[in-house]
Amino acid sequence: MVLSVSKRSAVEPFHAMDVLAEANRLRARGISVISMAVGQPSDPAPKRVMEAARAVIDSGSIGYTDALGRMDLREAISRHYADHYGVDVQPARIVVTTGSSAAFNLAFLALFDAGDRVAIASPGYPAYRNIMGALGLDVVEIELEGEAYLHAAHLRAAHAERPLKGVLFASPANPTGAVVPESELRELIEEARRLGIAVISDEIYHRLAYDSPDHTALAFDPDVTVINSFSKYYCMTGWRIGWMVVPEGLIRPIERIAQSLYISAPEISQAAAVEAFNATEELEVVKARYAWNRELLMKRLPELGFSLAAPMDGAFYAFCDVSRLTTDSMAFAKKMLAEAHVAATPGRDFDTLQGHRTMRFSYAGSHQDMVEALDRMEFWLNK
Repeated sequence: MVLSVSKRSAVEPFHAMDVLAEANRLRARGISVISMAVGQPSDPAPKRVMEAARAVIDSGSIGYTDALGRMDLREAISRHYADHYGVDVQPARIVVTTGSSAAFNLAFLALFDAGDRVAIASPGYPAYRNIMGALGLDVVEIELEGEAYLHAAHLRAAHAERPLKGVLFASPANPTGAVVPESELRELIEEARRLGIAVISDEIYHRLAYDSPDHTALAFDPDVTVINSFSKYYCMTGWRIGWMVVPEGLIRPIERIAQSLYISAPEISQAAAVEAFNATEELEVVKARYAWNRELLMKRLPELGFSLAAPMDGAFYAFCDVSRLTTDSMAFAKKMLAEAHVAATPGRDFDTLQGHRTMRFSYAGSHQDMVEALDRMEFWLNK
């Protein structure tokens, strides 16, 4: 039999995951590797979350939930919007998802048809481009060209060239960590509404901004689609639990799609996630360590030749221009992993045009690991 592979599967690899796989192969050989490649907190989920999960396991009752999610979790998320942002979001508009990844799938499928043009910023999270490409959407990558974030003028120019159906942006952003200021965020959303462009706001790094408060896109337009997750601030990556807030007109379409694609998010994760909102004291200690790591990287990386290519406003990433050290960040990352045993992500993941000159470093690990990684890099570079 001749195997036929679909054209939609021909997406770019997620190079951060390839780097992680190679780091794991080295570890399996007994080599000490420090990973700054993947945006994953090194801390476990909060104690309250773990206790809630154990209680569900002990009950023996773990099954399917409504496709939109357990009502107690949707109500907890609704209270979070009131408490943290002062924004009223009814539980009916909240969809619990299998991580933010499922939320992006649902948003793209419910909002767009094959061939629709959807804008994203470059550099940006590679899964945006890859998922949309696999779904047959026309991905419009807007090169920021040294600017920190997507703004209204970018949107106007791209739409004037050929009409856009949607725009997706993140604040704080991956890989740059840049935060869109409140006034610029408002203007961007208002411009999208004026042009008839659907907005998806990726807010999974909210509560991880260091010098400014969080601003949800919902504060400026209740009809945007917002995606969030328990993976980052709440240290729950492997629990695969996230959420989205959708306009009323999208609730039933998304529910129909979710019923067939996912049935429901894992119930044990849903039950445990309710407690995540009650673990702020524990989580702020983790965030304080990120801030400590951030200060270290802001000082040491430029000293080693890794110029900061974006402001480290939020998330837990340093996005660097490495053109003083290499013209091929992919080869450089592989060599650094093999010889210095420090893993970082080549910029190709985030920018297919300029990624050869950039790299992303995650500082979500322990402070001791960050110190050791930088020392290894310094020794390796000076050999």
